[in-house]
Amino acid sequence: MARQWSEGHSTPILCVGASPAPEGLLASGSEGGEVTVWSQEGTIIGHLRLHGEEDCTSAVFSPAAPGQLYVSHGDTVSVLDPRNLKSPAEEFHGAGEEEINALALNDTGSALAVADDSGAVRVLEFPGGKVCRTLRRHTNICSSVAFRPQRPNNLLSAGLDMQVMLWGLQKTRPLWTLNLQDVAEEEDDHQQRPGQLFNPPLVHCVSVASCGNIVGCAAEDGRVHLMRIGSGSKLEQQGAVKAHSQGASQAHFVSFLSHPYWLVTGGNDGQVALWDLSKHLVVTPEAKAKTRVTAPPRRKGKSKAKRKEQTQDKAKTPEKEEKEVEDEVAAGSEEVMEEKPGPKLSINHGDKVNWLCPAVLKGEPSVVVADQSSSLTVYPLSQL
Repeated sequence: MARQWSEGHSTPILCVGASPAPEGLLASGSEGGEVTVWSQEGTIIGHLRLHGEEDCTSAVFSPAAPGQLYVSHGDTVSVLDPRNLKSPAEEFHGAGEEEINALALNDTGSALAVADDSGAVRVLEFPGGKVCRTLRRHTNICSSVAFRPQRPNNLLSAGLDMQVMLWGLQKTRPLWTLNLQDVAEEEDDHQQRPGQLFNPPLVHCVSVASCGNIVGCAAEDGRVHLMRIGSGSKLEQQGAVKAHSQGASQAHFVSFLSHPYWLVTGGNDGQVALWDLSKHLVVTPEAKAKTRVTAPPRRKGKSKAKRKEQTQDKAKTPEKEEKEVEDEVAAGSEEVMEEKPGPKLSINHGDKVNWLCPAVLKGEPSVVVADQSSSLTVYPLSQL
């Protein structure tokens, strides 16, 4: 059932990206600066080792111009022609303040978000590549960024500070911030999965469904944390799926199945799973369920910094000053937990997952898996 795509790399593959164009090329990046472009059949179209030989951490195709491939390596973003993998067409040195972890392009290809080890998110305007925004709120590594589909000026970021932030690019402060550590502490008061050992919810990956309103975050606590964004870009609801027995490293919404709420996840437990979230309470709030709980009042005894960030005022609006908006998220949004939904498809891949890339390959819905090896594995999702 699974297919191996090999010989494209000599080092472990760290990232995979799929072109939205009909010919549907894929690109993978690995340790040591290797970039490989593949056909839908797994044939190698081109291979390049980038100058400096720094690890390739993210590879994204422009949705507006599929002939442009953006690859991050070190603090640099290189723009490549995937059908003519020679030297980069453009290079943006210092695009990240430190080593870049993730890239994201908006729908129009006019903005590239760059997340780096300093915790900063830089936004580059295209054409030109000029830095138009630097967003500094994460207090640890910013691991992942994602634009909201159909909303090219709304950006989500997540990091190892356990925080998820929604930004409007008109401003350099977040519209809201959700601290997953607080959420996890409240959930763990009710139930704790055996073997979890209270792993903190460091966020490794953030994804947004094609509707633009549902956010999923893969975290070190093995959960995929879910958020629903409502009118006025407010955080309306939050919840989680207990997806993996070890840290969840990847979560990506799949845009080409029967509805926008299919999510594929991968983890350090070597499992790859496909979830139907269409009936999850975060996605479908109309389902009045017994599992709904309103977030309890903030506990006393938090650190001084946390107390400063959090208030009990639920009546503030996004136009109010920033601290109050961020506090509203923690105090006012509802938290829901789903009762043992279980994945619709579970694959024992057997190795830690570095990256997942949903793609339609020769008409077949598939997921491409990068792990600790130098090969890619392709699993069909067509049995659904």
